Amino acid sequence: MGKVIFSIQYEVEKQKREEYLTLIKELKNLLKVDGLETYSIYEVKGKPNHFQEIYTFSSPEAYEAFDDDQNERMNILVNKINDLTAENSTKYTTLYEISEN
Repeated sequence: MGKVIFSIQYEVEKQKREEYLTLIKELKNLLKVDGLETYSIYEVKGKPNHFQEIYTFSSPEAYEAFDDDQNERMNILVNKINDLTAENSTKYTTLYEISEN
């Protein structure tokens, strides 16, 4: 089975940028779960305060199990980050790697 890439794109309200950057650093430190190969966050070029989180999972099973592995602190951080985003700006994408079989 191939890898899975899950991404979340959103805009953070300008006045909440510094709080967002603090929260995302803490979240990145907590994201150490089995099957999550990489987690990265990027700011979109030419669009201040537009960010994209990219999660790379080793398999579809690891991706499906990800929600089960989250601890209470991670859930609190995700909810706080959601509160900082501009309304209706969040977009989710899930990509499944094509296997050569």
